[in-house]
Amino acid sequence: MRQFLTCKLVVCGFRHDKIAQSNAIDLEGCESMGEGRRRLLVIEDDPETAEQLVDFLSTSGYRVDLAADGNEGLSRGRSADYAVMTIDRMLPDIDGLAVIRRFREEGILTPALIISALGEIDDRVRGLRAGGDDYLVKPFAFAELLARVEALARRSATVVKETVLRVGDLELDLVTRTATRGGRKIELLPREFQVLEYLVRNDGRVVPWAMLLQHVWDLHFDPTTNIIDVYVGRVRRKVDSQQAYPLIHTIRGVGFCVRAPS
Repeated sequence: MRQFLTCKLVVCGFRHDKIAQSNAIDLEGCESMGEGRRRLLVIEDDPETAEQLVDFLSTSGYRVDLAADGNEGLSRGRSADYAVMTIDRMLPDIDGLAVIRRFREEGILTPALIISALGEIDDRVRGLRAGGDDYLVKPFAFAELLARVEALARRSATVVKETVLRVGDLELDLVTRTATRGGRKIELLPREFQVLEYLVRNDGRVVPWAMLLQHVWDLHFDPTTNIIDVYVGRVRRKVDSQQAYPLIHTIRGVGFCVRAPS
């Protein structure tokens, strides 16, 4: 696969210090609020190719998730909102075109960039008709890959309307202002919904108390108030009680993080 990859890049690291205290998780897997990076899904089975794609896109400012085969790609694509997905056409279990067709049948409209060594006109036509939004033929330059991803990300931001937020099996409908988990409706008061919505919009990132106070209550930091703990506690009981895994995690001394198991 190396013949179409122009260079090896090193990921710009972002280290979190672990917080080892009871009833709190560490910061690994939760990104800081300041990053605000767009999220991409790379579906690629070749380890070397996958590593280089993830490294390059990460250093280009994207937050990248990797799926090593079609089944994992389907699972990840269903569980999170991505700006763009790149997908290798020739995957070992379910081929890339079948993955895209499945997404489209389920109403998942994430723009898909197909990457393939099959570059004949008929191949490209089949890929686009299967639901792909763009087609990149190997060998390619990383500059072209980035330009195509950026174009699809702009289309995603302007065309796809964000009306449902998802984390794991939790769904928030922003139109009806309702929440469900595993298909079961969760009864939330208006302020509780606002708290959960803000946490879910920052899926995978640490949300400090001060940020919740400012964005949900429009108040500046008040070290004497416990209103955040009270409301997050109520939401946690409604969302995580009697579930297979928790979604709302406390980062002791910092704030909260919403994330589903990978």
